[in-house]
Amino acid sequence: MSEIAKLEALEILDSRGNPTLAVTVTLSSGVKATAKVPSGASTGKREAVELRDGDPARYGGKGVLKAKSHVETEIQNHLRGFDANGQATLDKALCALDGTPNKARLGANAILGVSLAVARASAADRGLPLYAGFGNPSANLIPAPWFNVLNGGRHADNSVDFQEFMISPVGAPSYSEGLRAAAETFHALKSVLHKKGYSTAVGDEGGFAPQAKSNEEPIELILEAIRKAGYRPGKDVVLVLDPATSEFFEDGEYIFAKSDKSRRSPAQMVELWENLLGKYPEIWALEDGVAEDDLFGWKQLTNTLGDRIQLIGDDNFVTNPELFRQGIKDGIANAILIKLNQIGTVTETFECIELARKNGYGAVISHRSGETDDTSIADLAVAAGMGQIKTGSTSRGERIAKYNRFLEIEKELGPKARYAGAGVYDRWQAVKA
Repeated sequence: MSEIAKLEALEILDSRGNPTLAVTVTLSSGVKATAKVPSGASTGKREAVELRDGDPARYGGKGVLKAKSHVETEIQNHLRGFDANGQATLDKALCALDGTPNKARLGANAILGVSLAVARASAADRGLPLYAGFGNPSANLIPAPWFNVLNGGRHADNSVDFQEFMISPVGAPSYSEGLRAAAETFHALKSVLHKKGYSTAVGDEGGFAPQAKSNEEPIELILEAIRKAGYRPGKDVVLVLDPATSEFFEDGEYIFAKSDKSRRSPAQMVELWENLLGKYPEIWALEDGVAEDDLFGWKQLTNTLGDRIQLIGDDNFVTNPELFRQGIKDGIANAILIKLNQIGTVTETFECIELARKNGYGAVISHRSGETDDTSIADLAVAAGMGQIKTGSTSRGERIAKYNRFLEIEKELGPKARYAGAGVYDRWQAVKA
């Protein structure tokens, strides 16, 4: 048994230049491992609480020295001597030590840093890659990635209300070929934008952020880029949208403040998606198509489109098993977005994934807009075996780190490696046919 001997924390910067935590655990065997914690820009109200210092004299109040202190004092004192291989027991102890329903006292950033660092150390101590160390030694499914190639909403200072326009190379025979297709499409999109006189500067997650004429034009631009790169839209490369509607839902209405200043009721928002999906069958998944507090909208959206495409809940579920159970009971969505820092421990994250599997929901592993070069979610996606991940565009080092990690895993697995590709979308293909 390798016990936890020491915990250390360091205030570092994420990809947006804001402070976050790196946590290092040392085991009694001498093994060391570090985990770096991401941070979101558009966050659900029910997410676990990321503890910030609130000191305006440091980083505009966003410092994380309190969370750092919690790791090195109270958490370390409580966990010293714990078995590093008992992840569930350790995570339960962390939650009990915090004592709040949303990890507000010690901070979800402190708790996740410890939970994930211990998972890394445990795998290394047993001589396992992290994806196997997560508890699935036979894991071999490499997910179909969602590449965020065009940004709007909170992720870009432009005229587009919808936050993320993504592509997924589902028609590729392998992950490495899928990555190539996405990269080639990304560069083709740059060429398309340049030809039309649009900016090719990128947003938080590496996607382009043009001043488009409407919320629909990015779809046309991406379809043109797919064809320009030599691929077939809807077959080789499909589209995924995350409009992050909670960000522009106010007093029961959806306000398109960045584009045409229009307002829509929940019913009109569902009608918008129904019309858009009818016009663009290349769209195979929709995340947060209505707001987290719009239960009527979610039920209507699910009833209207739930048998046609994946409807992913993010802000309404926030990787919280209890909230997800209620959503399943309510019959809303048919897939869930999985973000480690929304819930704060490895164990609770896998509990959500297993809930999805047992109830016939899809699960999509996800990064955050404020990322680091930590590649844990790539291993998490392989361990989960659900076949989908979103982790940014094919630019910016903190995003590329995850994609390159999949190349390493693919090489390590050799002939055993399977690429999810279109297989994860077979249900939707069958319905469309």
